[in-house]
Order: sequence, then C-alpha cells, then structure tokens
Amino acid sequence: MTAQHEAPESQTLGALVHQLTQQVPDLIRSEVRLAQAEMAEKGKRAGAGIGMFSAAGLLAFFGVAALVTTAILALSLVLDAWLAALLVAVALLLLAAVAGLLGKNKVAEAGTPKPERALEGLREDIATIKGEQR
Repeated sequence: MTAQHEAPESQTLGALVHQLTQQVPDLIRSEVRLAQAEMAEKGKRAGAGIGMFSAAGLLAFFGVAALVTTAILALSLVLDAWLAALLVAVALLLLAAVAGLLGKNKVAEAGTPKPERALEGLREDIATIKGEQR
C-alpha cells in the first residue's frame, strides 16, 4: 500500500503535508473552474435580457424623439421656434440629470457581482485545511 492510500492515522506528518501540497492546487483550480462556470451561466442569462432591453431602448428613443419634435412644434405656435426648441432642450437636460443621479445611486446599491457559491466553497475548503469545523 502506498503512502497516499494508507489510513490517515498510519501516515506520517510529512506524508500528509506532501498530500496536502499536491491536492490544494487541484482544489483551487476546481474552485476557479466553478467560479468561471457560474459567471458564464449568469452572463448567458443576462445577455438575452440585455438584447431585449437594447431593442426596447432603441424603439423608445425614436418614440421620445417624435414626442420632443411634437413638443417643439406645439410650443412654436405660441413662441418663436428657437425659443420653443431651447425650452424643450433645457427640460430634457434637467430630466437627464435627475435620471443620471438616480441611476448612479442604484448602481452603487447593487455592489459588485461575485460568484457566491464558489466563494463559499473556497471558504469551506480553507476552513477544512485549517482543521476548523463549519
């Protein structure tokens, strides 16, 4: 029977440390592969939704452009055309500033994406190596 296949009680400390140094890199590589697979799966799901949001955003942009043009034309009936266009532009810039601030706050609340399961597995592996029980 080789040192790797002996019962842990009969192995020397040196043999156990040697096994540990051989197994830890494999364990870390498997955790990294798990994290990559998890992130790829999340990316695929998000990709389809992002494509749909892109199409919706483009159509909404054209709709808003038509409404902006309508607002300028309606205001030009009572004001000079340049003044109507200026008022609509200022209103749009104010709305953009508010939306930008709200978006910035939402992004800050979301935090960073991370592979939760892989990190938890890595924490458990480290605790096991240290001899701790979870």
